[in-house]
Amino acid sequence: MEAPAPPILVVMGVSSSGKSTVAARLASRLGVPFLEGDRLHSPENLEKMSSGTALTDLDREPWLDALAAWIRRNERSGRGGVVSCSALKRSYRARLRSAGRVWFLYLALTPELAARRIARRTGHFMPPGLLESQFEILEPLEPDEWGATVSAAGTVDEVMAAVDTVLPRGAD
Repeated sequence: MEAPAPPILVVMGVSSSGKSTVAARLASRLGVPFLEGDRLHSPENLEKMSSGTALTDLDREPWLDALAAWIRRNERSGRGGVVSCSALKRSYRARLRSAGRVWFLYLALTPELAARRIARRTGHFMPPGLLESQFEILEPLEPDEWGATVSAAGTVDEVMAAVDTVLPRGAD
């Protein structure tokens, strides 16, 4: 009997939670493809966010479709993969989950810490003014969703150590 393909790991959370850093390290360590989910946003969405306007669910639909297509391709290939993407709403996660075997890692942090981090960040399209809108729509993982929550408050090494304790079997 053939072993199932490793799940697709989606590292989720608000802007400045460390999604990209954690996801890239995790993908490297697991030897699987990594996708920075923001790369799949349309130029229009990037411009909208850069100008300080929050995306609507309608704006996100093509982005979620593109993420789901990547998940589907990587699961079918048997390679697995790690994606960094906000996945702020349960409905977004359900859409991604419909594309394959997806496990979510929610990097949780307080609005205050997120604001301090985003204020220090340079060269990113996401302005600090949109952070509040992300917390307003954030729906943390529910107990019935396959995944885990870890604190993103520590150093990258501390967060990675916490991730190691919650990874699903077969993903390591």
